[in-house]
Amino acid sequence: MPPRAAPTARQQRLGAELRKLREHAGMTAPQAAKHLGTNRTGISNIEAGRFGVSAERVRALARIYACQDTAYVNALAVMAEERGRGWWEEYRGSIATGALDVAELEHHACRIRTVQILHMPGLLQTEDYAKAVLATAIPSPPSAVLRRRLSFRMRRRDVLDSAGAPDCTFLIHESAMRMQFGGPKVTRRQLEHVLEATERDNITVRVIPFAAGGFPNAGISTLYAAGPVPQLDTVHLDVAQGSALLNDEHCLANYRAILDRVEDVSLSASDTGALMLDLIKSL
Repeated sequence: MPPRAAPTARQQRLGAELRKLREHAGMTAPQAAKHLGTNRTGISNIEAGRFGVSAERVRALARIYACQDTAYVNALAVMAEERGRGWWEEYRGSIATGALDVAELEHHACRIRTVQILHMPGLLQTEDYAKAVLATAIPSPPSAVLRRRLSFRMRRRDVLDSAGAPDCTFLIHESAMRMQFGGPKVTRRQLEHVLEATERDNITVRVIPFAAGGFPNAGISTLYAAGPVPQLDTVHLDVAQGSALLNDEHCLANYRAILDRVEDVSLSASDTGALMLDLIKSL
């Protein structure tokens, strides 16, 4: 089997988790290879995500590393069993890799918590609003590129209608509610769309009001995607260079605390609805 030319973030994550298991066991790559009946290069390729690994081999490695966390091992085995191309692969080469990683992350998430500062969450954007946001890019994208990016943004929303859709909590700063991307008419429809989305059982929207003042990580939009076990949680940050994925145990704990704090200073769901109705009436 030839090596993967460009392993996805999720494939790399599986390899990284297997490397963590080996390191926690205090075992070197050559030692692990000897137990598994392969060579050091084989272990390195698995841990880098360059080669696929079967669920059976994942369980074999877990036994070699004496991992007793059954739920964690089962979750890794499920990751190993994933086959086929996700819908986002249709856009590879025409959409930034970081954006593809976000779509893959959302697709596999069990729960999502996100903080948005200046834009509505991508999963809740209307087509006209998304087009207005995407059109602000510098340099200005050609029409064909803009259509491609818009198509991708709209496809991401399908995760909310999928079987086993994640429970989502959207913490949206009041500034994002008031920013008029596309003008008053587009903004009004966008607000109406978010308000309608709150009627779904798996969606909660809460506004961070201006009156809340400062709060942790206020300058960066943050997405926390929970996996089937806490060890497989992931944080996505929008940064100047595009995006960053974090999964270090200490980082995850830190961002859970940050999001808890942001929820504490946010309006309740009912007060959020009242504020949004007032904003809609003002447009």
